[in-house]
Amino acid sequence: MDPNATDTPETRTLVLGGGCFWCLDAFYRTVKGVRSVTSGYTGGHTPDPYYEQVCSGASGHAEAVRVVFDPEVIPARVILAMFFAMHNPTTLNRQGWDIGTQYRSTIFVADAQDERDAKDAIAAAQELWPDPIVTTIEPLGEFHTAEAIHQDYYSRFPEAGYCQAIVSPKLASARKGFAEWVQPTR
Repeated sequence: MDPNATDTPETRTLVLGGGCFWCLDAFYRTVKGVRSVTSGYTGGHTPDPYYEQVCSGASGHAEAVRVVFDPEVIPARVILAMFFAMHNPTTLNRQGWDIGTQYRSTIFVADAQDERDAKDAIAAAQELWPDPIVTTIEPLGEFHTAEAIHQDYYSRFPEAGYCQAIVSPKLASARKGFAEWVQPTR
């Protein structure tokens, strides 16, 4: 079990790596039933990694988000379907201009249920993608919360170049595809 998870009997936690964490963070914050989203690093060997170490690829960690949600409101299969809609799971260690193992497509699993859900989600997503999905399933180790600047980055810096060029188009597309699950924008 993730020692940092905030699971309760009413919530479940999934940890997902799909390229730069700003995109996943921004989208999941708008989803009904999501209680919290935390950007961070996991899956590597460097203790207490920081952003520059992770970006260099030397830490082995991936940029990831920890999504805590109410499965009575939104099922895990929908959280995972959103994950596959928010990034390209067919490019190995790459999302657009972001290249390296720190941007790998991966689902970090804490238990047998997570693993079953991950395998089912990959199989379902493969039906939608013409190229083979390269998303890995990795055991969840310690999750390191990213620096404060990376938390809810998109809503604080929507005019930043990366947000305008990369995050905004992904959000618009995902909001259309999952409109019934997205909170109305303010």
